This record gives sequence, C-alpha cells and structure tokens, in this order.
Amino acid sequence: MEKRRRQLSLDSRIDYSLILPVFVLMIIGMLSLYVALSHDQQTTSVLRPMLFQGLWYVLGIVAIVIIVQFNSKALWKITPYLYGIGLFIMLLLVKFYDRQLAAKTGSRNWFSFGGFTFQPSEIMKIAFILMLAYIITKHNESYTQRTVSSDFLLIGKMILVFLPVAILLKFQQDFGTMLVFVAILGGCFLLSGIEWKIELPIILFFVIVAALGIYLVTTESGRNILKHIGFKDYQFRRVDAWLHPFNDASNSTYQQAQGLLAVGTGGFFGKGFNHTQVYVPVRESDMIFTVIAENFGFVGGFIVILMYFILIYRMISICFETKNPFYAYIATGIIMMLLFHVFENIGSNIGLLPLTGIPLPFISQGGSAIISNMIGIGLMMSMTFQKQSNRLERGIRS
Repeated sequence: MEKRRRQLSLDSRIDYSLILPVFVLMIIGMLSLYVALSHDQQTTSVLRPMLFQGLWYVLGIVAIVIIVQFNSKALWKITPYLYGIGLFIMLLLVKFYDRQLAAKTGSRNWFSFGGFTFQPSEIMKIAFILMLAYIITKHNESYTQRTVSSDFLLIGKMILVFLPVAILLKFQQDFGTMLVFVAILGGCFLLSGIEWKIELPIILFFVIVAALGIYLVTTESGRNILKHIGFKDYQFRRVDAWLHPFNDASNSTYQQAQGLLAVGTGGFFGKGFNHTQVYVPVRESDMIFTVIAENFGFVGGFIVILMYFILIYRMISICFETKNPFYAYIATGIIMMLLFHVFENIGSNIGLLPLTGIPLPFISQGGSAIISNMIGIGLMMSMTFQKQSNRLERGIRS
C-alpha cells in the first residue's frame, strides 16, 4: 500500500505535457537523422552516429531525472559556481579548440576528444540563464521600490554577466550562438520588472541597430566597415546565400539552394520516408528540417512546429503559474533559448533567414545541444515537480 502510494505520488508530480512533445520530437529526430545519414555522400556508417545520437538522448533523460530533484534553494546556491565553471571551460577554448573543425567551419567552439566533440557554449547557455535569473531576483529583492537609478543598476548587472560570454564567443567566431545569448538576455530584460519608460527607448535603439546592421551586411561600403571590426568572409557568404540562393548554386550557395529545392519538392504530403532525391550537404545538423519537409511535406513540417508550439505553450504556462521569481526568470530564459533555436533553424531552412549554424532542438545531430536542451526541460519539470511535491506533503500532513 505504501509503495503504491509513493508511486502514485511520483506519477502525479511528473509533467507529461512537457515530456510527450519532447518524446515525439526525439522520435522524429532519429527518423530524420537516419534519412540524412543514409543519403549523405560523405557518411560511411549510419549505425555509429545513430547509436551516438541515441546515447545522447539517454544521457539527456538521465540529466532530467537528476535535475528534477533540485529545488530552487539548491539551484540558487550552485548558480554562481556553475556560471564561473562555464566561463572557465569556454576560456580553455582559447588554446585547446579543435583545429580541424575550426578550419572547416570557421568557428573555434569545439573541444575534441578522440571521436567525440563537445561545444561548451551549449552548456553555458543554461549557466547564463541561471545567472541572469539569480542577479535579477537578488536585485529585485534588494530594491523593492523601483527607481530609475535602480533599474539602470540592474541593466548594468545584466550586461556584466553577458560581457564575459560575449567576449569569449567573439574569440570563438560563433556569431550564431552569440545571437542565442542576446535573445536570452532580451527576454529576461523585458520581464525583469524594469519600467517601460526605460525599456522602450532601449528597444527602439536596438531596432535601429538591427536596421543599420541589415544595411551594413547588404551593401559593399557597409561590409568594408564590418570587416574592420572583425567580420569574416564566410559570414558574408551566408548572407549572400540567404539573399540570392540560386545565384551561385553550384558553389558558394549550394547548400542553401539545395535546401530550398528539398523543401519545395516535398509538397503537401512529402515523398515518403527515406525517399530523398535532393542532396543537401551536412543535412543531419542545422539543415535537418529539409529532411522532414522533403520526406513528409507540409504535413510533417506542421506536426514538428505543432510539437514545439505545445511544448513552449506549456513552458509559458509554467512561467506564469510559478510563485517563485527565480523560477520564473529561469523559465523565461529557457523559453527564449528554445524559441530562438526553432525560429532561426526553420526560418533558415525555408529561406526566411540566413544560415547561422543553429541546430533544431531535440532533432538535429549533436550531443552538446541535446544535453543543453534536455537540461532546460529538466529545469522546467523541476518547477512543476517541486510544486506538486509541496502540495502532496501538505496533504499528507493535513
């Protein structure tokens, strides 16, 4: 009887509305990865990367099981240490990055251990989210009466948390990942409690900066300016591939052009599982959505987007339901991280946005990204898990 009671209590604390969409996306990821690897001209073995992908999923599930046991007090205590450790590991990339991958991709953001690769910036996203939630919560508890000076002080604290990460990402030459951190920072900034009189001018400023950025990357004179501040030719080629994907479809824009052809030929229902006629290079990572669109068409793409919608909708509900401000800011950061990944990846696959190397959460190949996203889900589940645990304890006592 007692064992059954404990099992019932455990089941009632698990948020299946978070687990089920992730589980469906993992199945889609394995099927899509199989198709991508089966038709990759440079892949000699399909089984090995499939097994590794499955292993990363298992490790991610283990991470979720562990993380749901942490309450807000435990997370609060370890957050500054996690942030410091994350910065230290990213700092190691200054010397110990993988030279071969850097030459191939233009980014110095991977460690290599034999056949394994690891991207510290993926795990740093979680540490960054926790640290932002930590300083915002701590600041708001110290300054219960909001003033202009206290709000600007909070903005300064958030920038100080962001700057070390930004500097290290600049060295790694990983502009796409930098945008993810900016999105996380922006989401936490908007919900930090800063008065709209301060937020609105800052938002307008960044809108102007974004418009100026678009002008600079699309004009010759603007590109000359950007080259002087560190932008690389491969970054401009990605913009050109986005704006004119078929201008040099046999060379520099080949991947983008082939991706659009794959998406377009999928039609409404797709060609069927593993029926791929359009070759897309390195399809298993940031171009994985083209596999779904070609094999399963508009219907398959819609199901994927629907799963993300259900997942993020539930995460937003958790954010509003929680009475713990620390949890609320953590949820905000995780939501912004996943939203940006989904928006940028699918947008770049269908030609709305330039390619930046951002993986599709829970679907694209890559262990670092899978673990990071699974940790994010674990943190969200811990919020509902701890909430239900407290209710059950109160019910038993009464």
